[in-house]
Amino acid sequence: MILDLHLHSELSDDSRAPVEAYLKVLQRKRAERPLDGIVLTEHRQFDPARDYRALEDRYGFLILNAAEVETDYGHVLVYGVNRDILARFDFTDVRLPAQELITEVARLGGIALPCHPGRPTVGLCDHYERKPPLDGVVAVEALNGGSKKGEDARVAELIRGFGYRAYGGSDSHLVSFVGVCATEFEAPIRSLDDLVSELGGGRYRPVDFRQQRAAG
Repeated sequence: MILDLHLHSELSDDSRAPVEAYLKVLQRKRAERPLDGIVLTEHRQFDPARDYRALEDRYGFLILNAAEVETDYGHVLVYGVNRDILARFDFTDVRLPAQELITEVARLGGIALPCHPGRPTVGLCDHYERKPPLDGVVAVEALNGGSKKGEDARVAELIRGFGYRAYGGSDSHLVSFVGVCATEFEAPIRSLDDLVSELGGGRYRPVDFRQQRAAG
């Protein structure tokens, strides 16, 4: 099962992409980007009332919600957000304590994974150069659709050094970029609980569809 674990809709302040438009692109380009679903990771927010079941039924893709937050070690994606996590952390805070976030989110039933770690300033690699490593990091985003030259190589070195698992996401803010990088899971994912469980202990790998996009 292949999911894009990192993308932003028009609800994020730097994106103008409607969710339905993403699904139309994936439907049209299924041969190039054979995805089964997407996980929306809006910046610094999470609305538990957001419901995309009508779009799931119409287009046949799984749609899950998560969040991208900002910490003192760079940006982190939080999956399995629930009431307890929302009560514990203010997602609008741009200096959330990363170690506390990773530990507490896991305790409260979710999982927090650093994203685009090779990116300057907002990625984990820069912070590891001057701070001690974080405990409890399960995986990092090894493939990011918005990465610049050299960033993915930095992440590969980070993964080799610390033994982290690897996942992928498009980090799309534009409709055309949805699914260019994603994550392939061996087990089926039908819910947020499934996603959290598989990210924590399942088998998965990042997949790169950028060459197919260039060829198309």
